[in-house]
Amino acid sequence: MKRIFLFLLTNIAVMLTISIMTSLLGVNRFLTANGLNLEMLLAFSAVVGFAGAFISLLMSKVMAKWSMGLKIIEQPRNQEEQWLLQTVAQLAQRAGIKMPEVAIYDGEPNAFATGPSKNNSLVAVSTGLLYTMNPKEVEGVLAHEVAHIQNGDMVTMTLVQGVVNTFVVFLSRVIAYAVDKAFSKSDSDGVSWIYIAVSMVCEILFGILASIIVMYVSRQREFKADSGAAKLMGTPSPMIAALQRLKELQTGGLPSNIATSGIASQKKSGFMQLFTSHPPLQDRIDALQRNTH
Repeated sequence: MKRIFLFLLTNIAVMLTISIMTSLLGVNRFLTANGLNLEMLLAFSAVVGFAGAFISLLMSKVMAKWSMGLKIIEQPRNQEEQWLLQTVAQLAQRAGIKMPEVAIYDGEPNAFATGPSKNNSLVAVSTGLLYTMNPKEVEGVLAHEVAHIQNGDMVTMTLVQGVVNTFVVFLSRVIAYAVDKAFSKSDSDGVSWIYIAVSMVCEILFGILASIIVMYVSRQREFKADSGAAKLMGTPSPMIAALQRLKELQTGGLPSNIATSGIASQKKSGFMQLFTSHPPLQDRIDALQRNTH
């Protein structure tokens, strides 16, 4: 229930912000008496597409803390927490980034990194992962998450999402306008319900197609984060061991805003593999093993 409330609250905040921004910039007046102003529509689409993506990025750490029930380690309460802090600190130093916040949360095996920048980030590990992996495997997972931060993957995925969002909004309204003018019997300069309906349908359809592109980029970033983890540790063995261990485990799901920076995603088969944020674990293991030869 808490996640649903936070999701709705975030989306309301995003919609209000976008509405205010487009009004202040005057880019929401792309429907004119002379037809569709494509330049204005493109500007409107870019504001809508990138604003939502960047607002989500800026709120990512806060939302992760609220939605996942993270326990931030500030003063270690036991040797396990002390080891986590020391390990992340060592990896962050090697990666040349500021020390991320470190957190633990209750859940099935998984871990993720989030935050708006390399020097304002967070690494979180589930209790399920800590209790089922040995220290070297956990270190491999932590190195993977630090590599995500080092590579700037959160910002990269935000930019990709912003670009595809822009095209989704732009194309859906161009098509909706064309359909409206072709089938509407209204002689007014405005648009009918046909424009609204077609625009909504196109946004859904194009949004699904766009997610395939976003997920493809995410899968490529996973290979790079695995490789980055191997470089940070000086050997791919811990990362390979961690991935092999994950094959035996039932990993936990993560909210969509942080799923692309997790260590693993839930398995999908057939056509649905196009919509998964992570490559198959065996493919990742094979890629690491190829790079060692």
